Amino acid sequence: MTRSMLLASALALIITSAQPIFAQQQGAPQQPGQSFPEGQGKAIVVSICGGCHDLNRLTAGYTPEGWLSVTTMMQNFGAPVPAEQWETVRAYLIRSFPERVRPEAVIVPGPTQTAIMQWPLPTPGSRPHDPMVAHDGKIWWTGQLANKLGVLDPQTGQMKEYPVNPQTGPHGLVEDKDGNVWFTGNFAGLIGKLDPRSGQVKEYPLPVPRARDPHTIVIDHDGIVWFSVQNGNFVGRLDPATGDIKLAQPPTANARPYGMAVNSKNQVFFVEFGAPKIATIDNNMDIQEYELNDPGARPRRIAITPDDQIWYTDFARGYLGHLDPVSRKVEEFASPSGPKSQPYGIVATKGALWYVESAAKPNTVVRFDPKTQKFQSWAIPGGGDIVRNMAVDQDGNPVMAHSLVNMVGRVEIKPSTN
Repeated sequence: MTRSMLLASALALIITSAQPIFAQQQGAPQQPGQSFPEGQGKAIVVSICGGCHDLNRLTAGYTPEGWLSVTTMMQNFGAPVPAEQWETVRAYLIRSFPERVRPEAVIVPGPTQTAIMQWPLPTPGSRPHDPMVAHDGKIWWTGQLANKLGVLDPQTGQMKEYPVNPQTGPHGLVEDKDGNVWFTGNFAGLIGKLDPRSGQVKEYPLPVPRARDPHTIVIDHDGIVWFSVQNGNFVGRLDPATGDIKLAQPPTANARPYGMAVNSKNQVFFVEFGAPKIATIDNNMDIQEYELNDPGARPRRIAITPDDQIWYTDFARGYLGHLDPVSRKVEEFASPSGPKSQPYGIVATKGALWYVESAAKPNTVVRFDPKTQKFQSWAIPGGGDIVRNMAVDQDGNPVMAHSLVNMVGRVEIKPSTN
């Protein structure tokens, strides 16, 4: 993939992924930028931004702080805007495309006590995508638009960043038993392995050109690396001992494999964000799909409880879902902030499901007790935008990466006083 193609993919990703539903346009198509407000900066936005992606995506809108973060991401990735023009571009975008109306967060009270900690990251506009907690308790993140992996010691607040090769776009990450950090190179079509001791990165390019955007990554109980390839529509398997990579496509066209998890029996499950389906894949690369109840369901992330029950966030419809993989029974629970709340990152910990409503204003952390089927939720300080994935630390606390506000966070669950 050429650098211009990588840049186009990156900029389109930045503009659309925070509020994709709000970005959809209705009516007859117009010339690019035709309906944009006049003003200083319009010509640059139309000519340069329009060279990489559909200009109508800009109308999704952000707060002034959000546009500052987005344009910093664009700078990080090398958008060809002259240095002296960036402030003009920002001013035009802030003035012309304010944040669209978002659902008001619904805060549900309950008995669980929490404290939410947040740490600003050292590189502005790095777009932290996925978090991960290592065996030593340190919190890692992928700085997708800074082409860096970062690590935080939550005890001291100290951080360190490791550069990966330019235009890699690190996305998902996971640690192996030897302390190596494996990651998906989302813009470069590769799987990477970072040795934190030396800082050296080894790359494993995917063997099929269509597998250009590796996404989520997990390691099974045998040390095999599994990953999803969303737009390429593949699921992959990498054997670290040999470097051998195998790819398989789901039976469903445009399934868009997304979030992944491994159950206690070493089965790899993944959600299909382009279809109302969840699937599992075995070492022979055979894929079995499970149909969800509603054809409009679009599961985005997945969590598996200790009893091997499958839980997922239905991003499109605003639901928390439950699949019993034995009976194939599906249950759904409407998320507190409603059908446009866009549930996203999710984990199972301490007897409950924890996830984030990524479109609610502010974003919320939601707890669901599967025994009582009751919700509880908390507003994320500073808005929280936008938690794409979550992890769990050694104490069972949910960990988050906040892409738009350039932070990592942790939800400290307080001991029960009952």
